[in-house]
Amino acid sequence: MQTTKPTAITVENTVNAPVEKVWKFWAAPEHITKWAAASEDWHTPFAENDLREGGKFSSRMEAKDGSFGFDFGGVYDAVKENELIEYTLGDGRKVIIHFTGKGNSTKIVQIFEAEGIHSVEMQKGGWQAILDNFKKYVEAN
Repeated sequence: MQTTKPTAITVENTVNAPVEKVWKFWAAPEHITKWAAASEDWHTPFAENDLREGGKFSSRMEAKDGSFGFDFGGVYDAVKENELIEYTLGDGRKVIIHFTGKGNSTKIVQIFEAEGIHSVEMQKGGWQAILDNFKKYVEAN
């Protein structure tokens, strides 16, 4: 029996804000609902987050016109404040996020296992767009 290792996709961005602010905006549900969307016609009306090892997170992502939506959630495997988040999604895929603060900027590198439905390019584009939206939101607030 042959098993194939999932494809790992990396997205990254540098946010012009200190790592403590970046961490807070990444973790707090009242902020997650403001940035967790890949485009202007999508939004996240609900988010909850228990950011600790073994803690769970859940959010609802929906098209603003109500035509489509999905739940996004999982369990945290490792959390190092202002440095690292590792989690397992509900479908078993793994995600690792590194936060590297340098003064008033923070580099975020997010590595996630691709799912088998959409193309790698589409997944990378969607996750990058959400990360870009996060950068825009943090820098504006």
